[in-house]
Amino acid sequence: MTVDSTRRFGDLLIELGLVTEGQVQEALALQPLTGSRVGEALLSLGYLTRPQLQRALSVAVARGEEGVTLDRPPLGEVLVGLRYVDPGALEQALAQQQREGRRLGELLVEAGACTYQQVYEAIGLQQRMSAAPEGLDRGRGTPGAPVMNGRRVMVVDDSDLACAVIEEGLVTHGYEVAVFTDPFLALEQLDVVKPDLVLTDLDMPGLDGAELCRRIKSGPRRELPVLVLTANDAEAQRVGLLKAGADDYVHKGASMAEVAARIESVLRRTTETERMRRLFARYTSDAVVDEVLRSGDVALSGERRVVTVLFADIRNFTAFAEVLQPEEVMARLNEVLGRLADVVLSWGGTLDKYLGDGLMAVWGAPVRHGDDVEAAVSAALQMMAELQRRNARHAPEERLALGVGLNTGPVVAGSIGSARRTEYTCIGDTVNVASHLCSLAAPNEILVGAGTAEGLARYGALEPLPPARVKGRASPVSLFRVTPALVEALETRRHF
Repeated sequence: MTVDSTRRFGDLLIELGLVTEGQVQEALALQPLTGSRVGEALLSLGYLTRPQLQRALSVAVARGEEGVTLDRPPLGEVLVGLRYVDPGALEQALAQQQREGRRLGELLVEAGACTYQQVYEAIGLQQRMSAAPEGLDRGRGTPGAPVMNGRRVMVVDDSDLACAVIEEGLVTHGYEVAVFTDPFLALEQLDVVKPDLVLTDLDMPGLDGAELCRRIKSGPRRELPVLVLTANDAEAQRVGLLKAGADDYVHKGASMAEVAARIESVLRRTTETERMRRLFARYTSDAVVDEVLRSGDVALSGERRVVTVLFADIRNFTAFAEVLQPEEVMARLNEVLGRLADVVLSWGGTLDKYLGDGLMAVWGAPVRHGDDVEAAVSAALQMMAELQRRNARHAPEERLALGVGLNTGPVVAGSIGSARRTEYTCIGDTVNVASHLCSLAAPNEILVGAGTAEGLARYGALEPLPPARVKGRASPVSLFRVTPALVEALETRRHF
């Protein structure tokens, strides 16, 4: 340390109430004779304990930008600060070092107080702590201050010293940092801090980094990227971290430049994923988005599923559009179809496609639910209600009607198209019948096929209608009309 920084460290010890001014002056007087740092001098005089010195070093690192400049801190203090070495073991090793003149790290490893890996990590921290951050004038703080990049990192480590070092390094690279030594508190504060990434130590008491990662990935912030600091090079542990949901891991001995580079790499990937999610979410349900993001590439092969298909078509829209300008037609169509699409997504359906003045939706693909039939019919009923509410605010000549057809049965669901352009859809006779039922439906009428009627049987009877001929089928298809009794039954069971 320089004379000024040594004096400032002594002032910090006084501020913390660990020593007095007279004791610091006595230690400073010893420095020219022994060459020891002020902290070591205070230790030798019996005015300070090693745990107290470790605490003061942690505070000094955290306040580094406020005038307390650290030179290369003792290796033993870094090991204690990282909780790799017990203060008692360090005292014994230091005494042995004075007798034998050997390296402290070797003595600690021989005594079983720590591992070589932990010694290497501590040496790496020493180097980062002693080097002034590039581009940052720590004595003055502002002229060379780093440019903040708007990213916020939550650092979770049970060691105050490690947190202080990591925080300093990340701030130097332009990150906002929120530090937590308690992983449980970090979990509670996720929605308050709103970090862009969590950087967590692996080995922590109570809740280790792997379990912290699992809890984040299974909660409402599951998309939050997690980077784990680990001292273990074992393949099994690295694989375990990835299985726990970690987006990446970085060795504790890595330089802060490497840590920052890995953070940026993870953030680039997750940012692109979120961009894709927002893009897809404009056109389809979250279920399809999750399926696409989970599989990476969209598979062109299909999968056989039993689904409920819904077709909805706006009646009399062609005549309505004849008296309006094209821009007005588009605005009205977007208004109505937007409402209908929102209903589909709110009931857990997949918006398959828009069809001019109508749409096609599917329940049961790509994900299944136990109430797909009920949800589809409830969505149809809510579509009718939405259109009625819309019509109540318009003049009679601007009011619209809706015809809906539903059918339940087997389809092939998957992505259809080429490598350049694909579309997730369902194909099969079930889809054709649903489309035909929609065309047969009168204004503000819902018609369903036999499969859908069977799925609704426990809610009450539907009104059977004469079988209808469908192009391409040799035999007519059964069809049913949704009745007020069914509507009431679904409302009672809160399905609509």
